[in-house]
Amino acid sequence: MVFNSFPFINFFAVVAPLIILLHRHVKARNIVLLAASYYFYGSWDWRFLGLIASSTLLDYTVSLKLDSPSAPTHIKPARSARDHALLLTSLVFNLGLLAVFKYFNFFTDSLVSLLQLSGISVHARTFNIILPVGISFYTFQTLSYTVDVYLGRIRAEQSLLTYATYLSMFPQLVAGPIERASNLLPQLNQPTTIDLERIWRGFYLMSWGLFKKVVIADNMATIVDTAFATPAANGTVYLLGIYAFAIQIYGDFSGYTDIARGTAKVIGFEFPLNFRQPYLSLNPSEFWRRWHISLSTWLRDYLYIPLGGNRHGEIRTYVNLMITMVLGGLWHGAAWTFVCWGVFHGAILAIHRILRRPLEFLGRRFQQAPYLWLAVRWLAFFHLTCLGWLLFRAESMAQVQEMLTSIFTQPSFDIEPLPKSNLLGLAASIAILVPLEIAQERTQDECVVLELPVVVRALIYAAGFLALICFGNLGGREFVYFQF
Repeated sequence: MVFNSFPFINFFAVVAPLIILLHRHVKARNIVLLAASYYFYGSWDWRFLGLIASSTLLDYTVSLKLDSPSAPTHIKPARSARDHALLLTSLVFNLGLLAVFKYFNFFTDSLVSLLQLSGISVHARTFNIILPVGISFYTFQTLSYTVDVYLGRIRAEQSLLTYATYLSMFPQLVAGPIERASNLLPQLNQPTTIDLERIWRGFYLMSWGLFKKVVIADNMATIVDTAFATPAANGTVYLLGIYAFAIQIYGDFSGYTDIARGTAKVIGFEFPLNFRQPYLSLNPSEFWRRWHISLSTWLRDYLYIPLGGNRHGEIRTYVNLMITMVLGGLWHGAAWTFVCWGVFHGAILAIHRILRRPLEFLGRRFQQAPYLWLAVRWLAFFHLTCLGWLLFRAESMAQVQEMLTSIFTQPSFDIEPLPKSNLLGLAASIAILVPLEIAQERTQDECVVLELPVVVRALIYAAGFLALICFGNLGGREFVYFQF
C-alpha cells in the first residue's frame, strides 16, 4: 500500500476519523494507531510483521533493563558489564537483521570477486532474499532509542503499546523521517491537539507531496529511465537524464516526506522537517543540513560524534567524515555505486573544510558583486551534487565512466531517445519548484501558499488539480526510497 494509490486513500479515510475521534483517549487511540500501522505494513507482505515485532519486543525489554530512573537525564549513568551486554545484544540483533536481509548477498559476491582476483576459485551460495520495506528506517529508529536510554538521555518507555506504536507508526514507517523517541513518545503519551487549521495544513502538505510525486517525480522518471537505459548515447542525453534524476529523487523523496508529515499532522502528530530546500545549498555541509535531515543528524549523533567528530585534530576529523559518509552511502543500498557515492560526499566535505579560508578570501574579492559570487558557488555545487546523483543512480561504475566520458567528449543537439513531452515536463517542473522553494526559504513557511490571497490560491489549486488529472501518474508507482 503506497501513499499514491487508491487503497491508501480508502485506508486513511477510515483510520483518520477514528484517530481524530479518539484523540483525547490516549490508550484507545494508540491501539487503533498500532493496529492500522501493522495492517499498513503487512499489506506488502505479512511475513515482515515478524521482523518489526521482534525488534519491538527485544528493544522494549532491553531498554527497561537499562533504565536508570534515579539518574538525572543530563548525566550519563554508570554502566555495568551487564548493561554493555544488553546494549550489544540490541546492536547485534538489529544490525544483524540488516546484514542478513540487505547485505548478505552483496558481501558474499564481493568476497568471491576479491578471492577470484587473487587467483582463488570459489563458488559461494547466495540466497533470493526479499528486502523488507522500511527495514533501514525502523532499525535506525529503534537503535537510537536503545542508545539514548543507555546513555541516560531519555527514560525507557514503560508501555509496550506506546513503544510498539512509536516504532511502527504508519505515516513514517516505510521511508521516514527517522523519528527520535524524545520527539514522538511524549506525543503518544498525551492527548493530541486537533483543530481545523492543523488539519487544513496537513491536507495541504499531503496534496503538495502527492503533486511532487505523481506529477513531477514520476514524469521525470521516464526521462531518467530512458537516458540511463540507452547505451552509447550522446552526452546531452546523459546530462539531461542526470538533471532529471536530480528533480526526480527530490520530488519523490521530499514528496513522500510531505505526505507522511501531512498525514501525521491531520491525526494530531508532528514529525520533524526532513528537507529544507536542499538545492539552494552553496556547499556540502549546508546540503547535509538541508537534505534528508533525519538521516544526516542520525549519522552525526550516533556515528560521527561517537567516532570523535572534530575533537581530535584535522586528520582524524577527515577520517571520521569519510567513515560516516561511506557507511551512510552503504545504508542506502548494497552496491559499490552507493559506497562510491558515500566516498564522493565524504571527499567533498573534507575538501570544503580544507578550502574554507581560500573560499572566504575569494568571497571578499567579490564584495562588489555578491550575487555573482552566490551564483558561481550555487552553480558549482549544484553540479557537484548532480555528479553524486550519477553515482547514486548508475547500475555500475562502468556505466558512470561511460556516461561521464560521453558528457565531456560527445555533446550533441540530438536528444532523440528522450520523449519530448517529458522534456517539456522537466522545464515545467523547474519553473514550478524554483519559485516555490525560494518562497519557502524566504518565509521559512512550508505552507506559504496558504498565506496568499484567496484568488491566487484558487488559481494555484485549479492549476495543480488540472496538472494532476492531465499529467499525474496515478498508477501507484513506488517511491524511490522504498528500496532502501
